[in-house]
Amino acid sequence: MSLKTNAARILDQSKILYELKEYTVDESDLSAISVAQKVGLPIEQVYKTLVARGDKTGVIVACIRGDHELHLKGLASLSGNKKVEIVSLKEVQPLTGYIRGGVSPLGMKKHYPVFIDSDIHHHEKVSVSAGLRGLQLFLSPHDLISVTKAQLGVISKPNGV
Repeated sequence: MSLKTNAARILDQSKILYELKEYTVDESDLSAISVAQKVGLPIEQVYKTLVARGDKTGVIVACIRGDHELHLKGLASLSGNKKVEIVSLKEVQPLTGYIRGGVSPLGMKKHYPVFIDSDIHHHEKVSVSAGLRGLQLFLSPHDLISVTKAQLGVISKPNGV
């Protein structure tokens, strides 16, 4: 594969150090847990990118730990919305340019506000999609926050809580 994605180009332009890591995609399991196992990182360091829509702001992007679920009220509060909903799967590609399992917080069709769960600071390195299924970016949390101009807050909770 070894190709540069829009996300990687943005990091290059910003002179941010990162590593690209390829993995074999299983279409029947696009979960963050599967990705973490394939790239050799603990699940707490693999962040998934979710696209949502706020009642006041419109489309927003959330990055949360792979073993957590989005806390809609937390995201609504942080983003200045009363209500936030995940966009439908059929809207993801038209809005972002990415397909499910390959959504990166970097290099979307438009620049949407990005919100990252504040627990990201517990790690030296995290992983997010590079914009393609089967390709992850490894970088420092500080660099991810900086390049996405993200706001931090409590926007996730452990699965099933």
